Amino acid sequence: MESNMTSDILKIQGFDISPKFTYPLFFLLLFVYFTLLCSNIGLLVLIITEKTLHQPMYILFCNLSINDIIGNTVLLPQLMAHIISTERLITYNQCVVQAFYSHTFGSASHMILIIMAIDRYVAICHPLRYSSIMTTKAVVVLSATAWSVSLVLVSVLVGLTVRLSRCRSLIQNAYCDNASLFKLSCENMSINNIYGLFFTVLLFSCSMGGIAVTYFRIAAVCWIRKSKELNNRAIQTCASHLVLYLIMLWSGFLTIILHRFPNHPDLRKIAYILFHVVPANLNPIIYGMQSRSLRDKIIQLLQRKVT
Repeated sequence: MESNMTSDILKIQGFDISPKFTYPLFFLLLFVYFTLLCSNIGLLVLIITEKTLHQPMYILFCNLSINDIIGNTVLLPQLMAHIISTERLITYNQCVVQAFYSHTFGSASHMILIIMAIDRYVAICHPLRYSSIMTTKAVVVLSATAWSVSLVLVSVLVGLTVRLSRCRSLIQNAYCDNASLFKLSCENMSINNIYGLFFTVLLFSCSMGGIAVTYFRIAAVCWIRKSKELNNRAIQTCASHLVLYLIMLWSGFLTIILHRFPNHPDLRKIAYILFHVVPANLNPIIYGMQSRSLRDKIIQLLQRKVT
């Protein structure tokens, strides 16, 4: 243990990688990052430039893409640099910023997917009232609320950690997150643990509860009406949302649980990276192909480039 550590330079533990796998892993992450940047930025540009796509549903797609770009840009470039570097160093302030945006990414992902579940519920169960309920103003307000709640919750989470003094300088992770930051301290961390538990329970209960209620209502409506067309539409619009939500949920659960089991550090690091990169790569593909208007626009653009 390092006592009275006041240095602002921290060391990242990173992955224990064999030299022969260093560059293959670097280029794999570079490809993943480049792919998610191109797909998400491309989706954003298309939605912004095409006036026919200026609809509430596509505002939600934009929220998701912006969150994926920010969350992965905070994590992946520095992770790639540390993979090929002999010295994995980071300043304390940079570490705090990375932890803040990383946790904001996670909480905002849950909040946005709750709004998308509500949007799907209204579209399937109240199609005639959809345009009057899910107006542009309503979606903007819901989106702003999701981001605001995420920023406030994460600000308190990270703020409680920043107040602690440090007696260590090793981040026992491949990236900076709140748990790794407060483990640098030798002070009593009861408040951090209590608020961290409150934050996690609140986020996951709201997320799982909101998704469960909306999907139960959708299933109930489909069961009562016994309409084949309605059932097909529900499966088509909800299956992709549910799959992506479950991937994000379980990778998030793994990260939280494995923080309590220090004997599996690499598994925890991998789970957290998957939590960032898998949904970010799948979101634009699945939602882009699922929406007929968006799919038609993408096909038109591809046909123009071919001709």
